[in-house]
Amino acid sequence: MTTLRHGKICHVELPADDPQTSAEFYARVFGWAVRSAHGTWFFEDSVEEVSGHWVPHRETTPPGVLVYLWVDDLAVAVERVVAEGCELVQPVGQDAGELTARFRDPGGSVMGLYQEPVA
Repeated sequence: MTTLRHGKICHVELPADDPQTSAEFYARVFGWAVRSAHGTWFFEDSVEEVSGHWVPHRETTPPGVLVYLWVDDLAVAVERVVAEGCELVQPVGQDAGELTARFRDPGGSVMGLYQEPVA
C-alpha cells in the first residue's frame, strides 16, 4: 500500500527519446513495473511508492534535481547499469561518507544510486 502524506514525492516525469527502451531498462535492472497505455509508458517503482512516466522529446538537464534509487548492493547495481550500456558519470566513492554513484540512463537523464551504509 502506498504511503500518502503531504509532501510525498508522488510522480516523476523522466525525459526519454525512446520511452519503451527506458521502460524496459528500469524493469530489467531495478524491477519497476512498467506498462503502456495510449502511447505513454508508465512506471511504479519496486515498492509501489513512486510512480511516473517517460516524456518523449523533453530535453534532459544537468543534475540540478537528482533522483536517487535505493539499491541493495551498489557494486552489483553499477555493474548491471554499465552492462546495459549506460554511462557511469560519477563512480562509487565520490560523495564522502556515502555509498553512491550516478549514471546516465537510456533517455539521457542522470540518476543516482544509493546503498545504505552497513553499521
